Amino acid sequence: MSNRTIKGAVSVHGQDPQLLIEKIVRERIYDNVYWKEHCFGKTAETILDLAVELDHVGGYHSNQRPVPFLCLLLKLLQIQPSLEIVEEYIEQDDFKYLRALALFYARLVLPAARVYSVLEPFYADRRRLRLRSEDGSFALLYIDELVDNLLQNDRVFGIILPRLAQRTVLEDNEELEARKYYVDQDESDEEHRDKEEED
Repeated sequence: MSNRTIKGAVSVHGQDPQLLIEKIVRERIYDNVYWKEHCFGKTAETILDLAVELDHVGGYHSNQRPVPFLCLLLKLLQIQPSLEIVEEYIEQDDFKYLRALALFYARLVLPAARVYSVLEPFYADRRRLRLRSEDGSFALLYIDELVDNLLQNDRVFGIILPRLAQRTVLEDNEELEARKYYVDQDESDEEHRDKEEED
């Protein structure tokens, strides 16, 4: 079974896309039963069937076994879907785990300014995700929390993220517009009413 990146793949951050995930993690994924049984021969279209069946996110659980979310992330790096397809994955509203997967992928492969513009609107997405912890238990994680982790942290789900330039630097260089704040309209209206009552 080939674990090579598709022929003709464009390098990402100067390297083979799969190398964005460190070697030891890749090897654990390649040895994983889920990878061997479900991920072979998948394309940008057929991987959707697996992504919409996801019911949790995470990196590893018991005995350092990668969760399916991590396997599919590596598969996306391997098949390198077009950015138009990735944006469709992100913009659809029906499958929150597909969105989470695509947001993580976008964080890994896009240039810094594009990362902010693609991920920040989803600070407004407060849907719950199930997170599988390293001890095998489950916890709750919200999509807006995941977005914040992807933008603020150096490592998420055990994956080292590419260095991300600070937003203020990109704004100063006119590579990015000033930040928009994505607040629910109901919350905004309530704050406005509270302020009027105080006045």
